[in-house]
Amino acid sequence: MKVQPPKPFTFEAGPRAVLLLHGFTGNSADVRMLGRFLEKKGYTSHAPHYKGHGVPPEELLKTGPEDWWQDVMDGYQFLKENGYDEIAVAGLSLGGVFSLKLGYTVPVKGIIPMCAPMDFRSEETMYEGVLHYAREYKEHEGKTPEEVNEEMEEFKKTPMTTLKALQELITDVRNHVDLIYAPLFVVQARHDGMINPNSANIIYSEAESIDKKIKWYEESGHVITLDKEKEQLHEDVYAFLEGLDWKE
Repeated sequence: MKVQPPKPFTFEAGPRAVLLLHGFTGNSADVRMLGRFLEKKGYTSHAPHYKGHGVPPEELLKTGPEDWWQDVMDGYQFLKENGYDEIAVAGLSLGGVFSLKLGYTVPVKGIIPMCAPMDFRSEETMYEGVLHYAREYKEHEGKTPEEVNEEMEEFKKTPMTTLKALQELITDVRNHVDLIYAPLFVVQARHDGMINPNSANIIYSEAESIDKKIKWYEESGHVITLDKEKEQLHEDVYAFLEGLDWKE
């Protein structure tokens, strides 16, 4: 069965724009509901798709953080070229790391990192995440358990240089969080099994933003945009955006 890869999306509504960024091994579907919610509230949103994501897992390992950062910057430029001068950014997990990096690289109205890692519990956790993604993808393609197991054995032989590069990116961004001055809303799930939840405290305490807040979601796990408190998250993101100093 051919898997239809999720695509980037743009929901045009008003003059205020929000760049929505998905996580590592995730795709634009991670932030689609948030985009639809913001559209109803009059905000335009655009979610790019990172290279190597939403496609066979073998493709993921041929790409790395530099490719994905280029996709993020292209997404930002896409909004600029379409006449959106004021852009806020919200990102999940790796997308949250990229949202912080945007904060000290280009002008942004506000930053919403959601469950963004500032240190990974271990490379092993990341590796397990990639294996889980690979197995799920192959099962979704309709392969037999035997085929899946056989392909997974081959997959495990692939060098995982992407993970080392990803750790270096996270370390680099952590070292630059104190260059962030834009309004900041740090979102963190209490039951986050993928990253160290203390990452949220690091971001909140080290950012130089005068307008900054942090909120813990007591019922949620790592993919907070799809979890049981997503409606509350939508409302909180909207309230934060409404409090920014937009020209229009």
